[in-house]
Amino acid sequence: MKFIDWFPYYQNIRQEFGYSTQKDQEAANMLSKMIKRKALNICFLRDKILGKQVMVIGADPSLENNIKFIRKNRKYVRIVADGAVQALMENNIKPDIVVTDLDGNSSFLQRAEEMGAIMLVHAHGDNIEILKKIVPKFKRLIGSTQVMPVENVYNFGGFTDGDRCVFLAEEFKAREIVLVSMNLGHHIGRYSKKIINNSELKKAKMKAGKRLLEMLAKQSHSPLFDTNQRPIRGFASFIINGY
Repeated sequence: MKFIDWFPYYQNIRQEFGYSTQKDQEAANMLSKMIKRKALNICFLRDKILGKQVMVIGADPSLENNIKFIRKNRKYVRIVADGAVQALMENNIKPDIVVTDLDGNSSFLQRAEEMGAIMLVHAHGDNIEILKKIVPKFKRLIGSTQVMPVENVYNFGGFTDGDRCVFLAEEFKAREIVLVSMNLGHHIGRYSKKIINNSELKKAKMKAGKRLLEMLAKQSHSPLFDTNQRPIRGFASFIINGY
């Protein structure tokens, strides 16, 4: 998604949640400097996604029930949202790409990188301190932001880790995108975040992510599917049988 097209959606989110564009940009600039010597080229993302079947894995309460399905379907590239990494790693399933703003379990995020996952680390005004703490522990990564992109820090669109996974897959022209355990806005899974101080705020953010995916569905070039009983508007139903 072009930045000029994305920015009005960001402005709506910023106003809804009271974010600071200045602080978001400060975080992006800081991340850019931090990863200058260890940033991966985005060609690694392109090569992993272009023309491939992609499974976007979230951390809603259905995740544990869907582990067998995720493990069985190895033909899919697994793009995993933050906290869901822990569930996969505990079940010996390797993520291919991890999209995170680092509020998941950092030890599992580091293990995912050690196993070869491409780490897409997001910078925003509220995670500056954790960026300083965790980013130095990664060997190679790609940065992302929700404001103006800078060197090695890209804006593919999206707000939460989950919907950013989908925007990423769409950006690099996945052959199809299947959502697994991405029931945005209703229920918070135990893998979603280590500590949730305000569950209503968390749900509001998830609903904002859902609205963005409904918008994306109207213009996506990739066929979109959702394994939830009530698919996101614009996503076709994908039935999981036998798992």
